[in-house]
Amino acid sequence: MSNGLSQIITITASNLRSVSERKAASIVAVAGIAGVVAILVGVLSMREGFRATLDQAGAKDVAIVLRSGSAAELSSGLTLDQTRIISGASSIVQKNGVPAASPELYVIVDVPMRSTGTEANVPLRGVGAQATRVRSKFKLIQGRMFTPGRFEVMVGRGAASQFAGLEVGKSVRWGTTDWDVVGMFEDGGSVSESEIWTDATVLQGAYRRGSSFQSVRVQLGSPSAIKSFKDELSVDPRLNVRVLSEYEYFSEQSKSLSTLINAVGYTVALLMGLGAIFGALNTMYSAVSARTREIATLRALGFGAWPVVSSVVTESMLLGLLGGVIGCLIAYLGFNGIRASTLNFASFSQITFAFAVTPALLAKGLLYALALSFIGGIMPGIRAARLPITSGLREL
Repeated sequence: MSNGLSQIITITASNLRSVSERKAASIVAVAGIAGVVAILVGVLSMREGFRATLDQAGAKDVAIVLRSGSAAELSSGLTLDQTRIISGASSIVQKNGVPAASPELYVIVDVPMRSTGTEANVPLRGVGAQATRVRSKFKLIQGRMFTPGRFEVMVGRGAASQFAGLEVGKSVRWGTTDWDVVGMFEDGGSVSESEIWTDATVLQGAYRRGSSFQSVRVQLGSPSAIKSFKDELSVDPRLNVRVLSEYEYFSEQSKSLSTLINAVGYTVALLMGLGAIFGALNTMYSAVSARTREIATLRALGFGAWPVVSSVVTESMLLGLLGGVIGCLIAYLGFNGIRASTLNFASFSQITFAFAVTPALLAKGLLYALALSFIGGIMPGIRAARLPITSGLREL
């Protein structure tokens, strides 16, 4: 065993010393794998950023109540009486006799994108006094809160960065109403930062929604309290509702886009990976051809076939590892933290998020690089081991 390992090290060291003689082919192989890894990690970082944005909004001790059968707020509807019944549930946290329950209204408005000027669907959320209480990371960072009863809005940090005309102090027009932008907020990077908020009563009047709402967010004492909360609402004949924790709700919302990004990312990586494999094959076949006589001499001196195969594969994987590291660096420097927006298929509205190049993605990129280079090295390695010693020694 130790003799075989020693032979592998000896042949691999000899291979690496001759890499400079095959500089062009080696650079092509490294560049090909670097490109594949950069694209794979870059595309998947979009998925990670989108999912992180939704996950950060998903507290396990906050529940969302929707109309039964509704998958999202946009398709839900609750009466004023129903929101009062829900807000009176015993599981809800109380402060000074006021339940931490926020009935909310959700409409879509058209706002131009900063980058293209094209109209995008942006959520305009009607909230009340308890909205910030059920969002523990909420923080006003510029201006002030809107005044109840007035046509005033405050915008999330993400929405302000991606959409035009939402700066504090400006006025925007949606429908037949002019709205004054009076503040900007953040919410720990969550999906709420993609929204615009106003007084729920004002929004009901502006969009002729009467006294209806679409959801109620409630703060529970603990994640385990959601079961008793569900049970309490399910036995009330006046209600026909669906209850989920925020975590469950946003996990459901992230599935469709995450699945699409996975499909696109892995398909592109697979197609580009085939090209990278051919590049690695070409490089390693060239290496074997250039060292035919040397390999034959080593075999004549007693070096086994397995160390020859292993040395070629090791050289290929080292080149692949170098390409993988370069690709990961490109992806991290080029994508991590970049803010973008995309359509949330569940709500048909834009969500702003930051690309997230995570350690797990970098590890996945490196593993993919090693897999590609292994495939690219195994066949040339087998060819090298099968070279007839006598014919190899006659090579010039």
